Amino acid sequence: MKIIGLSAFYHDSAACLLVDGKIVYAVQEERFSRIKNDSAFPHRSLSFCLEQSNLNLDQIDAVIFYDKPFLKFERLLTTYVAFAPRGFQSFMKSMPLWLKDKLFLKKLLTKELGKYSSKSSVGEKLLFSEHHLSHAASGFFPSPFKDATVLTMDGVGEWATTSVAQGEDSQLKIIKEISFPHSLGLLYSAFTFYCGFKVNSGEYKLMGLAPYGQPIYKREILDNLIDLKADGSFKINQEFFDYCTGLKMTNSKFNRLFDGPAREPNDPMSQKYMDMAASIQSVTEEVVLRITRSLRIELPSENLCLAGGVALNCVANGKILKDGAYENIWVQPAAGDAGGAVGAALVAHHLYFGGNRTRPQDGNVMGGGFTGPEFTNDQVEVSLRKLDAKYIKLSDEELIALSAAMINEGKVLGWFQGAMEFGPRALGNRSILADARNPNMQSELNLKIKFREGFRPFAPSVLAEHASQWFDFEGDSPYMMFVAPVNSEVKNELPAVTHVDSSARIQTVHKETNPRFHKLISKFNELTGCPLIINTSFNVRGEPIVCTPEDAYRCFMGTNIDALAIGNYLLKKADQDPAKARSYK
Repeated sequence: MKIIGLSAFYHDSAACLLVDGKIVYAVQEERFSRIKNDSAFPHRSLSFCLEQSNLNLDQIDAVIFYDKPFLKFERLLTTYVAFAPRGFQSFMKSMPLWLKDKLFLKKLLTKELGKYSSKSSVGEKLLFSEHHLSHAASGFFPSPFKDATVLTMDGVGEWATTSVAQGEDSQLKIIKEISFPHSLGLLYSAFTFYCGFKVNSGEYKLMGLAPYGQPIYKREILDNLIDLKADGSFKINQEFFDYCTGLKMTNSKFNRLFDGPAREPNDPMSQKYMDMAASIQSVTEEVVLRITRSLRIELPSENLCLAGGVALNCVANGKILKDGAYENIWVQPAAGDAGGAVGAALVAHHLYFGGNRTRPQDGNVMGGGFTGPEFTNDQVEVSLRKLDAKYIKLSDEELIALSAAMINEGKVLGWFQGAMEFGPRALGNRSILADARNPNMQSELNLKIKFREGFRPFAPSVLAEHASQWFDFEGDSPYMMFVAPVNSEVKNELPAVTHVDSSARIQTVHKETNPRFHKLISKFNELTGCPLIINTSFNVRGEPIVCTPEDAYRCFMGTNIDALAIGNYLLKKADQDPAKARSYK
């Protein structure tokens, strides 16, 4: 059975092709459109899935959308009625869009899908899943577990903001929920807004800022903003927020509680906002720990799966892992709305059509997260010739050896190999690589390569077999979803990846899922005795991760990246025509 899963129109549009329960392709629209967090109908993603599989939509058995728009509209109307007359301006802004497109989404989806079909009955194969069920399915079905408790936390779906599901074999059922407006995700986003970052994309900046502060506002948050129970259930005090009815996250009462207005995005970062970030991060960790401890007592499984936007908080994930309530934890690598496309397809396969659940022997249903476009050496060379790039072609062994040597020499390397990753993390196929031992590398990468805030940390990619020697971490983190302490005896050796709180967001690299990247780090280890390197996403701030060789070359030429390894081709910046440089200023 062939199933297409789609997410669109809210955040991070994506498409997934599922064939007989196997994830064949999963891609985000932003990578093709080059629009960060693109929410439009994923035409390019859908086309990619179909074309790469030599299929047309008439050969697809079902298309499933990741949430139910009528339920979402019901929540919107109910909320406005409950808070009336507050929020009239917001109501008037949102209604035309809902009445034009979102409410009658089946009609819109049928119209868009009709562009890929020769038949007028394309709407008959269209299905809808609930938002949190899609998230939960993306968390459980690709996991290596036979059974699991599944915790989904995000801003809001149709009504649910937090949900708990139980999964076993091919079955998955949501058993309890917390409903809007009580949302940990929206609470975290409110502080994202207050600290001067963009909601729905700046939350990871807030997480990175938190270790620079102290949680001195935690008591104010717990006393005034969130009523947190012992089992982790909670209610949010709406007197301090405008997200239900307004056009911003917080209000004047919130400002009075914290002695001042929200920081403007371009204002200097003061200690106050660092302390605000530390405080909401600490509250978030306490909430998720109370929930997971309670669930472990209440439900039988020793396995936990996480999905939804809050699951991208890898610091909190690390605390759950360290807490030890669960024996095993698996986090969907595209935990946000993009992953909803995967989850929706899996809902259709397992819950609508009764398909069996088959897992590879290594349990890696996500294929290491490498579910996007891949380019042959011939295709790469055609692109490089069109770009008039200067390059040399190397054997696999030569490329690995020269790349490792350049990293050891302090060079910054663009690394474009194999199939593109799905989700927000670069996992070694669309990456910028550098030496974690270099004390100047963090500032150099932030200011001269990524063009982003100087407080932002970088992640180490470490050979899985060496991870426990360098980090206080047992287990696997192939998707860069856990933060753990750097071992005290080696942290001085890793200044570029050790955050101010002596932690690091770890990616364990496995030869089974990414043999080329594993070989590169192994060669670097042979040269240096250090089995890890910096791995950051191949993009600059505000731009999606590169997708094509052309994207990679543009980013290479617009930054201070020293060299680019793309397929078996190596490009050095000094050899390129400086007139081709692109300014990102």
